[in-house]
Amino acid sequence: MAALQSIRLVLGDDEFLAERAAADYLAAVKAELADAEPDPVVNRITGSELTGGGLSALVSPTLFGGAVVAVVESAQDADKETIAALLDYADRPAPGIYLAVLHAGANKGKALSEGLKKRDVEVVRASKIKRQPDRVAFVRGELRAAGASPRSASAEIAETIIQAVGSDLRELASACSQLVADTEGNITAESVARYYSGRAEVTGFSVADAAVAGRAGEALGLLRWAMQIGVDPVPIADALAMAVRNLSRVAGERGGAQQLAGQLGMAPWQIDKARRQARSWTADGLAEAMRVCARLNAEVKGGADDRAWALEHAVLQITRLSGAGESQPPVQLGAAGGETGGRV
Repeated sequence: MAALQSIRLVLGDDEFLAERAAADYLAAVKAELADAEPDPVVNRITGSELTGGGLSALVSPTLFGGAVVAVVESAQDADKETIAALLDYADRPAPGIYLAVLHAGANKGKALSEGLKKRDVEVVRASKIKRQPDRVAFVRGELRAAGASPRSASAEIAETIIQAVGSDLRELASACSQLVADTEGNITAESVARYYSGRAEVTGFSVADAAVAGRAGEALGLLRWAMQIGVDPVPIADALAMAVRNLSRVAGERGGAQQLAGQLGMAPWQIDKARRQARSWTADGLAEAMRVCARLNAEVKGGADDRAWALEHAVLQITRLSGAGESQPPVQLGAAGGETGGRV
């Protein structure tokens, strides 16, 4: 096995692949350390926030010793002085310090990416996947990594998953993991359809994202389309509950996403996403939204005569509870009529 390099350049514009490459680098550093050594300290910063002077603090050893992993996200946004400092550091990296530079790969900040490549640092590609054959290869790799059999990781099954779930890599990776975990025996086209029927057109997660962001019209439009194409109300209600629960879990938490991931049982990208969404919410709003989701859970699982109306009513309540939704015009409930206007 090749020795782990002290600098890794993650080059590409796909956020999910870049986050995964950074997480893989951290895992590789942990694997490199002796069992008796403490876990490495992780320092994260964006290129726009980093300064030439601040770089020394980012890559400094800890007071108690041990490895440090420094992650510079959106490094293409760094200014010329900071780029020069990063390249100078790459000439003489400090022992026990591991640096991951995440660069989108376009012309902006190209002096940094090209300069690091000239210094023969390790390069991991994280470009968006645009070709269907590459997407199929990605899904097959995810299935194999999750422990699927060769038959379950065939190109045919991969195509079926993409048709059912869509092209978003996060959702594809999640679907592969879920299918392998929940399917006894080989994964078939029938098992994919059973889990993900209708997902390519709209997902419960897309409804939930629009709802917690306060985009009432979008959320209701997505919900009504989901109902029209036959998506079951239960996973949509579950996605709403998960979105609200994630907001509640990250609210008030300090520290980097990587640091909190193990503590909260969430992936770093989930923490970052929930933090962005939580900015428009108050503690009282979150508490009320959790009550709305609890009531909806009972309604879609048999407690309501009209589950579609229950979903619409809950979505509208949640969008109104979000501070981002306060300035939106009233939205008319469509399934069974209902109130419009006013805050919940």
